[in-house]
Amino acid sequence: MEAVIAVFALLFVLILGLGAYATVKVVGAAKRGVDRGITQARRTVEDHTLRAKSFAQPGAAGELAQLRLKLRTSMRATQDALQAAVAEDESLKESLGLFERLSAHGHELDGELRRLESEPDRAALSERLPGLRERTEQITHSADSLRWAARDRARRFADDDLDSLSAQIDLESGALRHWTAPEPQPASSPQSASSGQSAASGQHASSSRPGSSSQSAAPPPWPEAPPADATTAGQTWPDTEQSSPEQEPARPAITPPAARPTYPWQKKPRPESTT
Repeated sequence: MEAVIAVFALLFVLILGLGAYATVKVVGAAKRGVDRGITQARRTVEDHTLRAKSFAQPGAAGELAQLRLKLRTSMRATQDALQAAVAEDESLKESLGLFERLSAHGHELDGELRRLESEPDRAALSERLPGLRERTEQITHSADSLRWAARDRARRFADDDLDSLSAQIDLESGALRHWTAPEPQPASSPQSASSGQSAASGQHASSSRPGSSSQSAAPPPWPEAPPADATTAGQTWPDTEQSSPEQEPARPAITPPAARPTYPWQKKPRPESTT
């Protein structure tokens, strides 16, 4: 009985611990989500405020707002690009580490620019503006270089993959259209080549001999056209070596009857009576 109670007590403690752990996780996730939303909202409000100050306030205050807006926009774009690319390319971890070091200088400059916005001495502020502008240009140039290098690297990989894929598709298309490939011409056998050469040489020799039979066996010329008024007359061919109908012996129209052979077993024909 005591063992059963101990088991139930242990199960209750385990369930209670799991419930507390799950509650802490849910509360932490909700808190992080709220903090992220608050940070995003604050960042959006600050960006709109800086944009409004850069257009509304002339002089050093407006230029400070422009420098802060330019710095924050460049650093945020580079951070998003590197964090998105490092998940696919592990070699960008070193670039992300360099950006973190650059981000520390960016935060320091942004804080200094924020403090100088409330500076009452406009003359001293105007004297420090060239140095602040140079630092801002240097940081933003470095951030832009990292961002564009990461994008160019990703596009290069995509182009190489596309070229390889196109080559594979061309090979597959050629394999699917195997019937369109040109068939190789069959090579002629040595015997046929030799016979063709001998025939050609024989023709050349016969054509080179004078008075050969090829001249006598030339085809007869075509007949001349009949006159215009002779509509019923047919074409006349020139005389050829064929025999004419007058030279052939005349044959009778009906073949004369031949005597039938008689056999001993046949009866003699009776003479017909005249009465």
